[in-house]
Amino acid sequence: QVHLVESGGGLVRPGGSLRLSCVVSGVAIVFYDMAWYRQAPGKQREWVAGIGPAGRTNYADSVKGRITISRDNAENTVYLQMNSLKPEDAAVYYCNRDHGLTWSSGYWGQGTRVTVSS
Repeated sequence: QVHLVESGGGLVRPGGSLRLSCVVSGVAIVFYDMAWYRQAPGKQREWVAGIGPAGRTNYADSVKGRITISRDNAENTVYLQMNSLKPEDAAVYYCNRDHGLTWSSGYWGQGTRVTVSS
């Protein structure tokens, strides 16, 4: 059974930084494209960034140049380094398989909340 545990969120001022982590258990992520998504209040979940098994990355236009996705296949962990945060980055952040896929029955972790406010 796959479990996704996101962490690292919190309250940060505009321009600040956070590093999110997603520890995956129950499956070896080395075989999968992985991604971070976010959902702001009242909005649909949106894709933020993706990373292939060998490290090829893609980013939403809204975060390019400010956010970096990375992975440690040995630790079964995916990271999201967020810099120059803006109020519009505030959301609950989730990791999962890329391309909108999930491992089973639409399972998502609990996410980690990022609040950007002065």
